[in-house]
Amino acid sequence: MRNLSSIGRIIYAIPFFVFGILHLVSNGSMVDFVPSWLPFHLLWIYLAGVAFIAASISILTLKYARLACLLLALLLFIFIVTIRIPNLIAGDPMSLTVLLKDSSLMGAALVIAEVVSKPAKI
Repeated sequence: MRNLSSIGRIIYAIPFFVFGILHLVSNGSMVDFVPSWLPFHLLWIYLAGVAFIAASISILTLKYARLACLLLALLLFIFIVTIRIPNLIAGDPMSLTVLLKDSSLMGAALVIAEVVSKPAKI
């Protein structure tokens, strides 16, 4: 069972590393996703990118993985509340898909936070 959770943890972490890189290199195309009431749009995109990369590295190395997963779940929740739900209300046709994706990723982060905090059973 521990092998499956290790494989799942690795598969989960890799896309967040890629998401982080994408936030750092294609920031101009993401500006429209930052809520208009927030100042410094590029700053939030860069911070999210760094947070994704840091969480990914933490999950892969198991250094502060529980904390990283809890903070990642919080970040995804903030995305859901500030971006995904308003887009759904505004009638964006892809918003439900993205909202469900972020919800799933948030749930998996919480599961991984629990799994990495338990001692291995052999």
